[in-house]
Amino acid sequence: MSTTYPLGIDVGGTGIKGAPVDLDKGAFAKDRVRIDTPKESTPDAVAEVIEQIADKFAEDTDGQPIGITLPCVVTHGIVRTAANIDTSWIGTNVEELLSKRLGRPVTVVNDADAAGVGELHFGAARNTDGTVLVSTLGTGIGSALLIDGELLPNSELGHLEIDGHDAESKAAESAHVEEDLSWEDWAKRLQRYYSHIEDLLWPDLIVVGGGVSKKADKFLPLLHLRAPIVAAQLRNAAGIVGVAWLADRAAKAPAR
Repeated sequence: MSTTYPLGIDVGGTGIKGAPVDLDKGAFAKDRVRIDTPKESTPDAVAEVIEQIADKFAEDTDGQPIGITLPCVVTHGIVRTAANIDTSWIGTNVEELLSKRLGRPVTVVNDADAAGVGELHFGAARNTDGTVLVSTLGTGIGSALLIDGELLPNSELGHLEIDGHDAESKAAESAHVEEDLSWEDWAKRLQRYYSHIEDLLWPDLIVVGGGVSKKADKFLPLLHLRAPIVAAQLRNAAGIVGVAWLADRAAKAPAR
């Protein structure tokens, strides 16, 4: 009998990516598949793409749960906000919708939270006690807050108001690109943002993810914080790995 794996799927504003995950290694068991996010990214349209990815890996994930990330606040399986995805998601019981459609247990969480869990168990936040902030820099700023190895979900710290602005509007990687900021000028904005976070939460470790973490040597050495600040290790795989871990844990939890 062949080995099967939980499936992780990451729904983004431009692409939906998925792969079976080997939780012994914290890595993809098969090459990732990516399909463009539908232009009208309604629940039904996105669910159709998710089903295509699940079908692609049906043999590799037979009988296993599915974890799905969304760029949204998700509480008890219900979508509460919608960023870079159609607003018709708000109020949708997405776990119920997708479980019925896929015929398997489905766990749905915020995308940054999933990345944080991936880094906690398999990446830069392993074996770290206390408070850890996993911060993803991209179109916006995602955040996962981990306390003694447990996730405090939906922290949304990229939307803190700092100096009269939504923090991510000034300090996200998109601002760096769109305003053609030098690494030094962008680092000043990151310094202001992370210093504010430190004054609020006093984290023991800050992990910086997102695609720009590949160039962490360009900007992390320019930051001067109380806590160590390091680059994520799983990079763009963190969300898929993390949500597969969460789905596996949920499937094995005792029924309530």
